[in-house]
Amino acid sequence: MQPSNPHILRSEQFLSELDSFDEIIDVRSPAEFALDHIPGAVNYPVLSNDERVTIGTLYKQESPFAAKKLGAALVSRNIANHLENHLLEMPREWRPLIYCWRGGERSGAFTHILNRIGWKAKQLEGGYQGFRRTVIDSLEKFAGQFSFQVICGMTGSGKTRVLQEIGTLGAQILDLEGLAVHRGSVLGNEPNEDQPSQKGFETALWNALRSLDPNKPVLVESESKKVGGLHVPDALMEKIRNGACIELRSSAQTRVSWLIREYHHFLIDTDNFKQKLSLLTAHYGKVQIAKWNDAIDAGNFPELVEELLVKHYDPSYQSSIVRNFPQYKIENFVQLENDSDEAFAKAAKAIVTKLGA
Repeated sequence: MQPSNPHILRSEQFLSELDSFDEIIDVRSPAEFALDHIPGAVNYPVLSNDERVTIGTLYKQESPFAAKKLGAALVSRNIANHLENHLLEMPREWRPLIYCWRGGERSGAFTHILNRIGWKAKQLEGGYQGFRRTVIDSLEKFAGQFSFQVICGMTGSGKTRVLQEIGTLGAQILDLEGLAVHRGSVLGNEPNEDQPSQKGFETALWNALRSLDPNKPVLVESESKKVGGLHVPDALMEKIRNGACIELRSSAQTRVSWLIREYHHFLIDTDNFKQKLSLLTAHYGKVQIAKWNDAIDAGNFPELVEELLVKHYDPSYQSSIVRNFPQYKIENFVQLENDSDEAFAKAAKAIVTKLGA
């Protein structure tokens, strides 16, 4: 029987030991890293995007041996660069976790060199693919373990801001819009910031939930199954939608004021505002979209926002909330007095008190 490799972190040890490492190093290419990675990992690629393509092509068109020869030269050079540019100042006690796509050649080479130097480096068994299986399995388990309390409310009522205030009070929250980098409507893209990949979103969900206590409730906003272009895992969405609900209510004036503050970038980038509204052409027709564009050109933003609420957002909310959240009760609500910091803090405290979170 072969002795186990002391430089391998077994998959069954991953969850219990992940947070004990001084650094997590992803040695995959930058493109692979950008799609998804272990939270907190740094990217020290041993093959660049182009180099990875070159080696893959050589492997298929010439031979695995030719690919390994060139790959070894490139990997060695890149590891040397990372040592010189990033790692020379690390103390002897430094203990990193290294991973690649499958926990094979790339991470094995990096881990071997670090250990030969004298650091206590470990290579993740199964690499990113093993981590990905952990995320999928864990999200399924989390859906069964956690109980959710849902803050409902029409567009502009301030749900996200109140949810954040609730977090500062020490209650457990899950900010789906924050994790998805999207505000959950046709106008919801964050300015100058792309949404993560679906895998990246699921990893962020996993990382957020693993830090919470399943014995205590988690507050979350009422959301559709998709937040922008990203899909909330079905089991998790079903559990959220069956949670106890409380509605956050705001006056029309407060909602308009808050939305203008929150979506101020559209008042500056009016072409983008028009482009987003054009996505509603199939629902309202070209004539209505043209009228809304005229309002943008005239700077009539309060009137435009109120009309969008009345014609588009409010009817959509009213038709979906009862259908999708069976524990929603119209008489269970907290009023947001205005869009001041004090009002948001007061509403957050009232929700925590009502729900006993």
